[in-house]
Amino acid sequence: MIALGFDTSNYTTSIAAHDGAAPINCSQLLDVQPGQLGLRQSDALFAHIKRLPALADRLFAHLDTGDIAAIGVSTRPRAVEGSYMPCFLAGSSQAAVLARALGVPLYEFSHQQGHIAAALWSAGRMDLLYQRHLAWHLSGGTTELLLVENQAGALTAQKLGGTTDISAGQLIDRTGKLLSLPFPAGKALDKLAAESDSRDAFRVRCHGAEFSLSGVENQVQQYFAKTGDGPATARFALRSIIGAIERATAAALAEHPGLPVVFSGGVASNSLLRGETLPFAAVFAAPEYSTDNAMGIALLAWLRRRSHGA
Repeated sequence: MIALGFDTSNYTTSIAAHDGAAPINCSQLLDVQPGQLGLRQSDALFAHIKRLPALADRLFAHLDTGDIAAIGVSTRPRAVEGSYMPCFLAGSSQAAVLARALGVPLYEFSHQQGHIAAALWSAGRMDLLYQRHLAWHLSGGTTELLLVENQAGALTAQKLGGTTDISAGQLIDRTGKLLSLPFPAGKALDKLAAESDSRDAFRVRCHGAEFSLSGVENQVQQYFAKTGDGPATARFALRSIIGAIERATAAALAEHPGLPVVFSGGVASNSLLRGETLPFAAVFAAPEYSTDNAMGIALLAWLRRRSHGA
């Protein structure tokens, strides 16, 4: 039994297959012009529509369509009322047509639920899918600390904290632009920061598990203007973000002691964060499944279909 997954986020087109053991994920970043910090929704939607057929060809080269028993798709960023981004229409429309043509059920999830599922599977911690845990969703548009539970077979996520303004990913991309790095800047900034051993950082003030990163952006600009040191500036930005994450997590764990903390989303692939000696039980997604992918969506669809009887 195979389930397919579609995810068309703001920066990545993804389609995947999962059989409960060996997933196949086909993804491609959307093209962003040099110097730009992303795409308009209309441009992202158009790019997804163009990309999906070629990615489907790559995926179906490894599959027998007769084995497909379900299709999952991310239809919105988060599983909360009012969460909406037009770019997800590309995947949801294609998934709906394919499910109708194959005569298989279509299951809808959020992009965030897919990230969490991909993190748990790739980290070998599927047990947490059925247990309460904390989860960070750290990506280009989201920096949220969540209390995750499984209710009637569905992942639910209650926001406990995170940023009140710009996300960690946005700060990373803006720092990358300052340092003339390509967009998205995560990998390049990570590599640049490794060239420095600076311990400088700006201490972000947390209010419980919430914090603001807009002030860090100003501090990064001032730091670079003062030092002219690209690697140290990259490290300064990342260490400032990591410090805020540690303090916010500590505040959440004070209210929910003993829970493991899962890290998902593209920012969670950062080597500085992953190499930090964190004062709590941290579970990291494999780097290839930290960034946007459809594997988590395919996995959730496979699990839902199995629970309903294949």
